[in-house]
Amino acid sequence: MDELEYYDKVGKLNGWDFSKLKVTTEGIKWDFYEEVTKRGKSSDILLDVGTGGGENLLRIASSLLFLVGIDFSRGMIETAQSNYKQSKVSNVRFFQMSSDNLQFPTGFFDVISNCHAAFASMEIARVIKNEGLFLTQQVSEADKLNLKEAFERGQGFGEADGALKERYIKELKSAGFTEVQSFEYDANEYYQRAEDLIFLLKHTPIIPDFGQGEKDLDILGSFIENNRTEKGIHTNSKRFLIIAKK
Repeated sequence: MDELEYYDKVGKLNGWDFSKLKVTTEGIKWDFYEEVTKRGKSSDILLDVGTGGGENLLRIASSLLFLVGIDFSRGMIETAQSNYKQSKVSNVRFFQMSSDNLQFPTGFFDVISNCHAAFASMEIARVIKNEGLFLTQQVSEADKLNLKEAFERGQGFGEADGALKERYIKELKSAGFTEVQSFEYDANEYYQRAEDLIFLLKHTPIIPDFGQGEKDLDILGSFIENNRTEKGIHTNSKRFLIIAKK
């Protein structure tokens, strides 16, 4: 538990910056925020729902006219504000806000992005312009499947793969989006060190309450032993992308 508390502290100090992880991935079909910029215009106003520490929004800021990032977590928004102050970006703002109650005028945004965070389809449809574009990337039920099987619990464990994607597609169509496309990939991930895997599990909901179970560290040790390869500790990364036009 001392080791887990150490990595938890490290995460708080660096703002849960997953870019520090030593992990390689094979089979990714797209970069989400590159997909956003491909479809956005220099005159567009963008809303990022569930922006986290805001790193991705700051990275693409030069591609759009104005960008707003919101997150329900006060800690995440504090990190985003800190990242903003350290950047040279001037056309981005961050606010703490619930995705269920977007405090913006109707039809205000040209593009809305949402990566690995909850969203409310009706609120997205309300604040986006007619002909506006909504892009969301989410974690599939079969993501990190060998980890979930090892722990016999986890995010979406036991649920039909693809159920969340179909539910979101249905909700978006009901909210008034007329063109809805979906894509997916199932990539291989290789974590170089045990601490990289511990950091991931402590700062994501993949294995709920990881570290609190008496056998969690023993299970993780066995998992690492059984899934260590020349490339690293192997698991999978399964994602789906939905692009919806109003």
